[in-house]
Parts: sequence; structure tokens; C-alpha cells
Amino acid sequence: MNSEEMIQKIQELKQVKEDLLAQIRKTIVGQDEVIDKVLIGLFANGHMLIEGVPGLAKTLLISTIAKALNLTFGRIQFTPDLMPSDITGSDILVTSRDSERREFQYIKGPIFANLILADEINRTPPKTQAALLQAMQEYQVSSGNTTRPLDLPFIVMATQNPIEQEGTYPLPEAQLDRFMLYINIDYPSYEEELTIVQNTTGVPQEEPLPLLSAEKILQYQAAIRTMPVSQHILEYAVKLARSTRPGTPESRPEITKWINWGAGPRASQYLVLAAKARAALNGRLTPAEEDIRSVALPVLTHRVLVSFAAEAEGIKPSDIIKQLLS
Repeated sequence: MNSEEMIQKIQELKQVKEDLLAQIRKTIVGQDEVIDKVLIGLFANGHMLIEGVPGLAKTLLISTIAKALNLTFGRIQFTPDLMPSDITGSDILVTSRDSERREFQYIKGPIFANLILADEINRTPPKTQAALLQAMQEYQVSSGNTTRPLDLPFIVMATQNPIEQEGTYPLPEAQLDRFMLYINIDYPSYEEELTIVQNTTGVPQEEPLPLLSAEKILQYQAAIRTMPVSQHILEYAVKLARSTRPGTPESRPEITKWINWGAGPRASQYLVLAAKARAALNGRLTPAEEDIRSVALPVLTHRVLVSFAAEAEGIKPSDIIKQLLS
């Protein structure tokens, strides 16, 4: 994509964002910050981990966005007995109609969609969680001796419940690192909850209209990748990620004493990509320091492992990131 096409697409994106928000708000009340983060992840082509207590419309939000973007949508409810083949699909033995000959036929799993909702991902064992790893990183699925490409864009939006941890399987660090953003959904305000109850206990609300297509979204993602970034912003992103690692020149001992492991190089990449997407969605042609700071919390929170001493004092990874930004 040349610079003229990139500029045109970025200029379009601000209006596209407004149109998308108008459609999403037909169904979703409030949660503006959450919706902004989800749109950043979508246009930066990054997977997202969404955490919140039951009943906060996590599933509804994702399915509503899929409708507004006009993407194919696959929902996988993770349970303790879910098998990898239930996600990726499997070969089954079928008999052809014309003859009695039997042959194996591949039946695609729900992962063959543009937008995947992995509901309560921490309720299934690591073996099944790992079935998502190859798809999330390589955009393809292996079954037997055959590797099949996934339709693009391919984005996984996983949800998990922060309460009821009995019988759950925390995500391995390697898989956590593949999520670009960690998004926490909190309770709505009094006014928002009043509107939610009013809207959902009366006449069914209007459905969101499909505005985009997979092809259009790929074009916007390519434009965001093409955006120029100043050396200063690149250095700022890398220094911020490195400041979470104990023992580096960029770290602050009074803060990193609470950290066992800091964010890896993927965090630096995602800081820049998410900042590009945020700038583009606001109609700007290059990201600023403000964009890096704005996306730092969702990019870094799940990549910082706090020490036992920090846990004992109730210090969370988000508290550490906020201190680093201040």
C-alpha cells in the first residue's frame, strides 16, 4: 500500500469508527472505554482477553461487534470435557452416496470464522487451550497430516470470569503473551444500569446494521501497518516495556522489586501497533506518546508477573504499570 492510499484509508477510519459506535450502541449501553479498546484490537489485528464478572454483556458485546463489522462469527463454550478436535474440527468416516466406498472427510470446527468468541477459556484443560495457540500465532490449523489456512481477518476474543476459580485452569504464560490486549469490564454506573434494564425488559431493540466486510477490514489493517512512526515513539515504547524487567538499565528498583518477570519483546511490538490503531481511529496519521500511554495498561498488565511480596501487599500488575507511567 502506497502513502496516498494509506492516508485515504486513515482519513476514512475516523468516520468508520463513528458509524460503528452508532450501531454498537443500539445494543450496548455505556462501556465506551471497553468498546474503544476492542476496536483498537480489531483494527490492529490483535487477539483480546476480556475479563469480568457474569452478566456484564461480554458475550453480547463481541457478537454485536461481529454483526456491525459483517464478519463470520464462531462461539466456543469452553468446558472441562472440551477436546481440541471440538475446536479445530476432525476427520470423520463417511460413505459416499453413489457407492459403498468409505473415505475420511474433514469437518471444520468453529475456529473457521473471522471472529472467535472463546467463552470462559480458563474452564478447559491446557491441552484444549493449546489448540488455539497455533491458530492465534500462525493463522492456520493442523489436523492429521494436513495444515489448513484460516480466513482472514482472524481474531480471538477470549473471556474469563475472575470469580469462581475452583475447577479452572489458568492460562499458560506463553498463551497469555499471544493476546495483544487484556480488557477488564467493570460494573455499569447507576444511570447506565437503569437504561440497560429499561431497554432489555421491554420491546426488543433494533439490531446493528452490517457496515464493513472482511476485505475492507484487511485494507484498514494494512493501512495501519503502513503508518509511519517516529524514532522517539519507537524508543519510548521499547523503554516502557523494558522498564517492567528487573535488572535492565530502564527499570526502577523501587518498582521492579514487586516484579518476578517483566514483559517480553512482543509487548514492545504490541504497544506500537495498538498506538498506531488508536491514532488511526482518531484520524491521525502517526501515533504520539499519548497513544502509547493510553494502550500501555491493556498491553502490559497480563505480561507482568508480580512477586509473592507484592501479592501479600495487594499490589496488582495494573498498579505497577500505573506507577511506571507516572
